[in-house]
Amino acid sequence: MIEARHLRVLRAVAATGSFSAAARELGCTQPAVSQQMKALESSAGTPLLIRTGREMRLTQAGEALVRHAAGILAGLTAAEEEVAAIAGLRAGRVRLVSFPSGSSSLVPTALAALRAAHPGTRVSLVEAEPPRSVEMLREGDCDIALAFRYAGGAAEWDDLVVRPLLTDRLVGLVPEGHRLADADAVGIGELAEEPWIAGCPRCRRQLVEVCEDAGFTPRIDFATDDYPAVVGLVGAGLGVAVLPELAVESVRPRGARTVAVEPPVEREIVALTLPDLAQVPAVAATLDRLAEAAARA
Repeated sequence: MIEARHLRVLRAVAATGSFSAAARELGCTQPAVSQQMKALESSAGTPLLIRTGREMRLTQAGEALVRHAAGILAGLTAAEEEVAAIAGLRAGRVRLVSFPSGSSSLVPTALAALRAAHPGTRVSLVEAEPPRSVEMLREGDCDIALAFRYAGGAAEWDDLVVRPLLTDRLVGLVPEGHRLADADAVGIGELAEEPWIAGCPRCRRQLVEVCEDAGFTPRIDFATDDYPAVVGLVGAGLGVAVLPELAVESVRPRGARTVAVEPPVEREIVALTLPDLAQVPAVAATLDRLAEAAARA
């Protein structure tokens, strides 16, 4: 019989490439990892790893087992959490991954409300942009992924539970003394000759697409994943930018003005989880609190 603890060890070995690194990740000893891998191979009836010196490589059977492990472990987690709730333990654990502007705006409000209503529920948070955050969800490394997609953009989410949260519009950022600083709205083409400051890689691609649709290619002088840095560079008069409203709300735009951009560019903010995990009370409660926080944003 294949045991869940053995699958977790196999995934750690596959991800880290060695028994010693897997042991450090799992918080156990290298002999314990080796022993559990032997037990798993015995249960499987076939080798799962090829050992060449210090390097570990998965066999075809090992690759197949790792591929199925995320779904198996997610199903087990769902079962354990639901049984615990039914038994009245009133405890739970939720692993949340979010993109930075979601972490600074929606997540704090949602988690504060969750803690007040369910103090026994523990939530951990790490940051990642989609599509990496969605990959983490499918790989079993988180329970909820806060993600976004731009209008008209393709996203392969058919296998996931999608909880729509809000629509976030891109706004323009110009220095305070800029000729368009007092405009109610700015056509993106009016900024064609300006130097640009670009944000995260996905937002950067979206910026280029929007500008090219308006008939020009933006001259990007600076690029940074850090939203406060984008605002700071604009405020220093080094260029213009477009950022999601959520990102601007989390930063004090000193020296910069926000202006509406025409035509409007929007992105859909959603919370994603796996179908099995959606039935877990702690996960469902977290999704509800995220939706409530979005409604107030």
